Amino acid sequence: MQHLLAGSRDSLSQKASYLRVAAGRLADSMKSGGFRSLYRGQGIEFAGVREYLRGDDVRAIDWNVTARMGKPFVKMFEEEHELQIFLIVDRSSSMFVGSKGKVKYETAAEAAALLAMAGELNESPVGAVFFDGAIHFSCRPEAGRTQTMHLLTRLDEAEVTTRGSVLGSAITGAVQLLKHHSLVFIISDFRSAGWEEPFKLLAQKNDVAAIQITDSTDWEMPEVGVVPFVDAETGRRLVLPTLSRAFKSAWRDDYRKRTARLEAFCRRHGAGCLSISTEEDVVRQLSAFFASRVQASGSLWGGM
Repeated sequence: MQHLLAGSRDSLSQKASYLRVAAGRLADSMKSGGFRSLYRGQGIEFAGVREYLRGDDVRAIDWNVTARMGKPFVKMFEEEHELQIFLIVDRSSSMFVGSKGKVKYETAAEAAALLAMAGELNESPVGAVFFDGAIHFSCRPEAGRTQTMHLLTRLDEAEVTTRGSVLGSAITGAVQLLKHHSLVFIISDFRSAGWEEPFKLLAQKNDVAAIQITDSTDWEMPEVGVVPFVDAETGRRLVLPTLSRAFKSAWRDDYRKRTARLEAFCRRHGAGCLSISTEEDVVRQLSAFFASRVQASGSLWGGM
């Protein structure tokens, strides 16, 4: 079994120490900006009504009570003091493709570890599901250091055991598992089919972010002549003319179209979307993403 997150099981604690420092930066960005509205935002429990005050959101007016009382009243909701975080992490075969000595799963595992640690630092319960062609690990959200280290250990166990990708099933499992409003990160290259409908259901009751993990080989194939190619997910064999201008152009266009479809899909369903390549700084990309998504409406993905 490979240990991509730490290099070896013995060095996991050393890697965890480095990640914890980086996660502190990410946790600060969550609490100071990106996540404040979610940690201390409007909950889903109706708590009663009160008289309208200047500056209140007119969308909160209870028109039935207003009509009876002859003056405006607004609905009140209990605040959510605890935000659950849930990680859906893809470790199918295509996630073990990469260039310059780093595969996509390494970036995905680092992102998931950082989010789990940042959640712990913000006292959030964190849960997860990891999959390839089958579901290999899942756990309900729990808070604390023990849960974080358990997740890091399982993230580090990088081994593909079943061909294919069950991204759709993993998302469906999250829909069934999560009973409370949660912040869900789907970390994948999205080279799968059948995940769109489950994604829609998940996004109806949760804040969802699709984190697309990419590598330069997704848009630029090395010029190595005519080479046999095996699709990592399906096992389908092809011959790719990597020196052909037409092929290189079609390869880039296919990547752009897939990415554009993912971004458009997320916008339509109120989800966030971020691409992180294997060559980018994960902490910087996540921090910038959270900062850019916060809107005055009080929702992390507001205004989409």
